[in-house]
Amino acid sequence: MALLLSQSLFIRADATAAIGTGHIMRCLALAQEWQDQGGKVTFISHCESHTLRQRVIDEGMDFIDIEKSHPEPSDLEQTLATLSTIHPSSSNKDWLVIDGYHFDAAYQKRIKDAGYRLLWIDDYGHAGHYYADIVLNQNISADESFYTHCEPYTCLLMGTRYCMLRREFRQWQGWQREIPDTAKKILVTLGGGDPDNVTLKVVQALKQSNIKGLEAKIVVGSANPNLEVLKKEIGNQTNLKIIANAENMPELMAWADIAISAGGSTCWELAFFGLPNIIVYFAENQRPIAEKLHENGTAMSLGWFYELTQDRLLDTINDMLNSKEIRKKYSDTSKHLVDGSGTSRVIQSMFPLVDVVAK
Repeated sequence: MALLLSQSLFIRADATAAIGTGHIMRCLALAQEWQDQGGKVTFISHCESHTLRQRVIDEGMDFIDIEKSHPEPSDLEQTLATLSTIHPSSSNKDWLVIDGYHFDAAYQKRIKDAGYRLLWIDDYGHAGHYYADIVLNQNISADESFYTHCEPYTCLLMGTRYCMLRREFRQWQGWQREIPDTAKKILVTLGGGDPDNVTLKVVQALKQSNIKGLEAKIVVGSANPNLEVLKKEIGNQTNLKIIANAENMPELMAWADIAISAGGSTCWELAFFGLPNIIVYFAENQRPIAEKLHENGTAMSLGWFYELTQDRLLDTINDMLNSKEIRKKYSDTSKHLVDGSGTSRVIQSMFPLVDVVAK
């Protein structure tokens, strides 16, 4: 059943070179679904990427800048002032979504004390205590034991059943992947920032591969400071192509035979496409995701980015490209994790039936 929403949705998430763009991008999936069901969306954000900011605006959403992020006191005060200016009374039960590891329990409590309904997007239980109405952890590693310290009213949404995919991905529901005998096409996507330039190490490994006809498309995010370095490394090798600020990720995932990715939300997009994936993780919150996917035979984890060697990466790439059996196993197991309906399940959970009107 489709829902017609009259409430506004506010999203508080940031994007910098250090933290990447993932928090805003997964919130964008929820924002799009909210729009599709008739609601209005406003992002409140400290965002260093003009491209990402403009994307939100081009989606028809409002974007309000935060000069300094929490724990700077000005963050919370500006956020509350923005909310009260747009809606002087919180009695309309508008929702605020918060996504980011720098937000804490005190931040939650102030939002709740101001009268807003709060959806907290989490990955590993970092906040200590939870005052939010809903805590969403969409990861395969989600565990209710992360959230033993929460309010009696707090609802937990756990696991890949609630994976939020953007509109452009949901349009591919029902698509079927073909597994070639020998794979040649690689998608490299290591996050919006990649300040340590692990992408360079991947490019250098790909240049050494002896797979005949190999092609790689290397996605460089809007917060990545290493674009020129990567271009110089690739030089005139036409089989390696850099794509800056890709706007067609679903098509790239459908094109590829395998992927090399970070351990964040991109894993769920790749799983939705049944795309065999080699994971390198960049942060502690990504580690349990990568390890669980590896343990379940859903993807290949190569561990921490700083432990990655070109030899190991090259061996893994060649093994996966040459083995249809390995790729089929990863594809079959991963595509059952994410069905593309997680975003609508989240919104259904935000509104009991008495709060919504059927279209």
